[in-house]
Amino acid sequence: MAQITIRQIPDEVHRALKSQAQVQGKSAEALARNLLQRGLFPADRARPGDLLRSIWKDADLGDVSFERDRSPIDPAEFE
Repeated sequence: MAQITIRQIPDEVHRALKSQAQVQGKSAEALARNLLQRGLFPADRARPGDLLRSIWKDADLGDVSFERDRSPIDPAEFE
C-alpha cells in the first residue's frame, strides 16, 4: 500500500482527529484513512462495476452453464 505524509495540519484539526479516534477506539491514523476513504468514495456515489451489476441484477441465469476447456496448455516459447 502507498504511504503519504500530510504536513501543516492545523493544531485544532490534529487534536480533533486524535480525540475522535480515541472515542472510537481507533488510532488517529486509522481514523484518517477511514475519513479519506469515505470522502473519496461516498456511499451514495456510483462505484466502479455498479452499472454492470445493475444490468445483470434481475437476470435469470439458472439454466446457463459454461463448459470449461480442459485441454492442456502449450508452454510459452521464447526463441
